[in-house]
Amino acid sequence: MTPADPAVQAHRMWLGDTLDAYLDHLIQVRRASTHTVAAYRRDLGAAADWLAARGHAAWASVAIADLRDYLAHRHRAGAKPASLSRLASALRSFYTWQMRQGRADTNPATDLRAPKKPAKLPETIDVDDLARVLDAAPEDTLETRDLALLELFYSAGARLAEVADLDLADIDLAEGEARVIGKGNKERRVPMGTKAVAALQRWLAVRNTLAAPGTTALFVSRRGTRLSRRSIAARMERWALAHGLPVHLHPHKLRHSFATHLLESSADLRAVQELLGHAHISTTQIYTHLDFAHLSRVYDAAHPRAHAGIDDD
Repeated sequence: MTPADPAVQAHRMWLGDTLDAYLDHLIQVRRASTHTVAAYRRDLGAAADWLAARGHAAWASVAIADLRDYLAHRHRAGAKPASLSRLASALRSFYTWQMRQGRADTNPATDLRAPKKPAKLPETIDVDDLARVLDAAPEDTLETRDLALLELFYSAGARLAEVADLDLADIDLAEGEARVIGKGNKERRVPMGTKAVAALQRWLAVRNTLAAPGTTALFVSRRGTRLSRRSIAARMERWALAHGLPVHLHPHKLRHSFATHLLESSADLRAVQELLGHAHISTTQIYTHLDFAHLSRVYDAAHPRAHAGIDDD
């Protein structure tokens, strides 16, 4: 059947009657926003057109296989995972309403799932670029503090909140360790390399020129109080711009770089998981994908037979 067939047009009309009633319910009872109603009208209307063209004259005759076929059709047409997820949610809600109205006995969309969004690989900083930025000499007290922050982030792989909340009592320079409180209020000890320890020693030598009496925070602002997370991020970006880093710099990018650079020279994923404070190994495994992407780029750039079109005489 084609969309112009009278049967298809009749099927679409019958499917549309139920859909119109549902949209009225969204407007009159659920008080849904204009944006939500428009999105449901567009998504469910397109589904009705597709189903009508395949011989469905009632929503109750649709099976989950039909809905999966429709999602696959939309996916092949270029629909993004977020759009497909919204469509699946709209179909589930629509059928839930139909069951309450006695228009359907089952909800074929209950187990309907859209394709997962592809994992976004974390951004990192080139080792040489990062070394150049960290080797820059501070010119005043605030820059001495900022360099200590940068070294600590990269050396420990800590989160922004973990570093911002550090107190003087949380660091052990002799042991080269810091005690941080991570997600779920879980405590862990993170290592501080010699560069980070040296930068912290220089900062602690001048910290009291800024710190207000009784302030326990490791990193303080020019006003003498604990340095806020927003200020930490802003100062890091300022340092990067001042020293020619070609990419945006923020605390989490240093954390990503810490993990990636470790895995480039070590395959001990469990150790990196512990250092980052990840509850699940699956969270850490994204860095193995990133490392593989790095290796692929090296291969493509360096291997003599990595590119098509090479003539072998």
